[in-house]
Amino acid sequence: MKQLMLGNAAAARGLFEGGCEFISSYPGTPSTEITEEAAKFKEIYCEWAPNEKVALESAFGACLAGRRAFCGMKHVGLNVAADPLYTMSYTGVNAGLVIGVADDPGMHSSQNEQDSRHHAIASKVPMLEPSDADEAREFAKIAFEISEKFDTPVLYKMCTRVAHSQSITEPADRVVPEHKAYEKTISKYVMAPANAIKRHPFVEQRMKELEKWSETSGINRVEVVSTGSTTGIITSSTSYQYVKEVLGDSVNILKLGMVNPLPAEMIKKFAEGLEKIIIVEELDPIIETFVRGLGLNCEIHGKDMFPICGEFSQNIVAAAFGKEVHSGKKLDTAIPVRPPIMCAGCPHRGMFYALNKLKVTVFGDIGCYTLGSVAPLSAMDVTLCMGASFSGLHGWNKAGGAENEKKSVAVIGDSTFMHSGMTGLATIAYNQSNSTVIVLDNSITGMTGHQQNPTTGKNLYGDPAGRVDLEALARAMGINRVRVVDPYNIAECEAAVKEELAVEEPSLIISRRPCALLKEVKHNPPLVVDEAKCKSCKMCMKIGCPAIAMKNGKAKIDPTLCVGCGVCTQMCKFGAL
Repeated sequence: MKQLMLGNAAAARGLFEGGCEFISSYPGTPSTEITEEAAKFKEIYCEWAPNEKVALESAFGACLAGRRAFCGMKHVGLNVAADPLYTMSYTGVNAGLVIGVADDPGMHSSQNEQDSRHHAIASKVPMLEPSDADEAREFAKIAFEISEKFDTPVLYKMCTRVAHSQSITEPADRVVPEHKAYEKTISKYVMAPANAIKRHPFVEQRMKELEKWSETSGINRVEVVSTGSTTGIITSSTSYQYVKEVLGDSVNILKLGMVNPLPAEMIKKFAEGLEKIIIVEELDPIIETFVRGLGLNCEIHGKDMFPICGEFSQNIVAAAFGKEVHSGKKLDTAIPVRPPIMCAGCPHRGMFYALNKLKVTVFGDIGCYTLGSVAPLSAMDVTLCMGASFSGLHGWNKAGGAENEKKSVAVIGDSTFMHSGMTGLATIAYNQSNSTVIVLDNSITGMTGHQQNPTTGKNLYGDPAGRVDLEALARAMGINRVRVVDPYNIAECEAAVKEELAVEEPSLIISRRPCALLKEVKHNPPLVVDEAKCKSCKMCMKIGCPAIAMKNGKAKIDPTLCVGCGVCTQMCKFGAL
């Protein structure tokens, strides 16, 4: 029966139908829901791994055991998983192995706008790219078939609009192939130089065979609407949907479902008799560069018509083709800008206020606490990538010496610490930089929607699981000074940071308080303002809590937002809160 389905849910359905039995992923928008939806199928074992590298290596182990496996991540996560991926291309697989990666054009929730097709090309691994929910479902199954047919991991590329939009799909039955027995083959699976050098020719031959397969398999298709048309469009993913919506059936299209390797002969045949080919693709001109290299006897356009930055829309495509651009409906009243900000009751707010007050340089990390960089807290100087805060501070202090050591800290979330912060802490302990680092432990992976992690004591399903003891771990790694503070207590946070910056050895502060949005957290009644005591000093506004506003010259608390954390009461010297 046909269903309206979210792209990520359809991907999960396709994994189920394709006989997937093992999934290990790291949550990252816009890929997270694939694993969360797959976990609803009791036939698939699902887990959150500490990071993408571990997830992919675990999935690889599962495929060697003869079970079809999947690993999901966002585009920057593929950077972390690139180490096993590039060598996995050499080893090949046993049962099918599919690697889901979700790009984020427009950077809705990401620190960069990279194009994952580069990883497919560089690692010499096939990549499929669905353009709607039903293709997301179907391509997941096809990916397993390709993986086993060609002895290769397969990259399965989603993007924000496909992952988080809904379209019609028609679910099918689950088919689990016979489990493949593992055969010990040292020359295939042990990638010592003597073996690896013999596997490289296999990889090159495999890519040629994959290209031939893509020419006739139907994964790429030509939509001819007019044999007399002199213009053709080559496109994929959501760009295909925009082209169809704007141009309808007025143009011939080569719609690509496999974006690596690209079908050279199919493109050449498509170009026959055409005067002009227009490539419509988001981000980098990968298809365009390939097509230009084929030496076609026609005009080729791409990034001379479309932007290289940001995601596309119907209007961008319409403007490029000289079509009417819809302005949309506008409100008569201007709506004030609503910048992203930490939630009311966020446990990070008190620590960030203390850091701002102390005027320290703060090396930040990836997570919802990155919003600590936003005014009025403005308590973060650098955010690079997962885990870079601790190691960045180490280099900063080693290079700058005492001048930097006494006025610089690093902050990282509990999930990010488990992802890639431990090695940064290890280098601080091992190389003895006088660094003060802070783990913002809110007992969950907050930014991507409250997924569990190795510090929470629960697994993906919410069941009891092994729990990493941060204090014991830090001491085992060589950090002698470890202390825990309550971030709702600003004075305690400020005192702890001052004391640890003053000592002559590495130290770790754990700022521990669960996320205010966790359903198990019990809140205090909302606070109220005694207007008679309020002096309109606006000190309470300095913590940037969205529950507090100034109205008619007095502080006002929104009872629907306030969780009674009490941080603002520490700001008011007049007892008005």
